[in-house]
Amino acid sequence: MMKETKTCFRFFSIMDYEKEADFLRKMHKKGWKFVKVSLGGFYGFEACEPEDVVYQLDYNQEGMKNQMEYVKMFEDCGWEYLLEFAGYSYFRKPEAQMSREEEIFCDDESRLDMMNRIFRGRVIPLIVIFCCLIVNGYNAMAGHGGHVLASVFSILMILYIVIFLQFTLKYISFRRKIK
Repeated sequence: MMKETKTCFRFFSIMDYEKEADFLRKMHKKGWKFVKVSLGGFYGFEACEPEDVVYQLDYNQEGMKNQMEYVKMFEDCGWEYLLEFAGYSYFRKPEAQMSREEEIFCDDESRLDMMNRIFRGRVIPLIVIFCCLIVNGYNAMAGHGGHVLASVFSILMILYIVIFLQFTLKYISFRRKIK
């Protein structure tokens, strides 16, 4: 018997890991268990009994280098490891198994540490790509004068600026909160 499956499209930026976890939790409450995610924001689900299941994401490429120990650490605390995608590890735990409001990050310092890992692993490479786009974009536009290239370049610049601003504002706000 084939399991009923469903695919949903949702876009979450690199700093929307909490919104992404909330989305997965809501889907599970509706009877759709998260099973995969792919490029472009396509989330795969299998039908299940509706249940309140908490989802958490961690960005820790260093932890994935020692995946067995990393996953074991979370499993020892009752979290089920699901998968790794684009540097993020996905975990879930039924709310009924939690003694209190529980998260994989037990304090603000560990949350800030994850934000620093996101900055090093995702934002810095985006800054490098952004700089390359600026140089190549202006050279292409100056050399060809193409309106299509100028439009594509402008859209990419706006996208990158939004990503940088979103991360920076969230990061600064969080740092102020914990000080």
